[in-house]
Parts: sequence; structure tokens; C-alpha cells
Amino acid sequence: MKKYEVMYIIRPTVEEEARIALVNEMNEIFVNNKSTVTKVTEWGMKDLAYEVADFRKGYYVLLNVDATPEAVAEFNRVANIKEDIIRNIIVAE
Repeated sequence: MKKYEVMYIIRPTVEEEARIALVNEMNEIFVNNKSTVTKVTEWGMKDLAYEVADFRKGYYVLLNVDATPEAVAEFNRVANIKEDIIRNIIVAE
């Protein structure tokens, strides 16, 4: 397994309960694919550098994971499908 840093931005209009559920759902993608989430850091609501999907703010979440390539691919696939996630990036450490 390789170490990755994963960051994604959630739409600012998502309510707190739905946001918590979304963060848990995204973490479980790694757990269900034989990977480990070592750290979850929620940066909270921040201004975006530029407008994304008509939003000027977003809720930032940073994950540190030890993941298999399959888990990374699945996370990327799901994050691109979810309407509540407006941006994501996965970087190998």
C-alpha cells in the first residue's frame, strides 16, 4: 500500500448532518477496499481561489490514507459522481 493525501471540497449549501454523512461515506470507500484512513482533517468553510460551479466558498476535507490503487480509483470515481463534491485531488506522498 502507498500513502496518499486526498482533498475534496463539499458544496457550501450542504447541511451539517448531510455533510457528516458524506465525509463518513467517503472514508468508508477506503475502508471497504482494504485501505486505512490514518487521519481526517476538516478545514471547514473556506473561500475558493476562483468560482467553482457558481460557488465562492466550499467545505474542505483532507484525508491521509494508506491505500491500494483500487481504493484510490474507486474514491476518484465516486467523488466525480457525487454532486455535493465540487472538486477533489489525490496526491501520492
